[in-house]
Amino acid sequence: MNVLLPFILSAYPFAAVAQSQLPSVQPPSDPPSPKTTEVMVILTAKEGVTRQQIMNIMPAEVRATVKLYLDGKIRQWYSRGDGRGVILLIDAKTVEEAHIAIEAMPLSKENLVDHQYIAVGPLMPLAALIAR
Repeated sequence: MNVLLPFILSAYPFAAVAQSQLPSVQPPSDPPSPKTTEVMVILTAKEGVTRQQIMNIMPAEVRATVKLYLDGKIRQWYSRGDGRGVILLIDAKTVEEAHIAIEAMPLSKENLVDHQYIAVGPLMPLAALIAR
């Protein structure tokens, strides 16, 4: 032990200098936001709109929806479990980008549906599992 003590004491100034040169780590002020990879769009008929009004536009809406799917803009599409509309996962980096695509659809042009837009991305807690 007597041999190591002078070595440890002589290394202390170097360790102190090295420690002082490390960047200070401060916790982030805001948690990181997930990167938007898609936008979930929930479409429901507006209050007061009849089923017949929707059905009159439906052939054009189906064609436009299939076209967006084949163009790669719609990644997934679902019927709502309550039968009150549809849910689309749109390939978009922003809500505004998805909004532009949906507003061009026949039911939207006829102002028959309400839209809810939710930006979605990778599950952020998974980042804790890997070193970044």
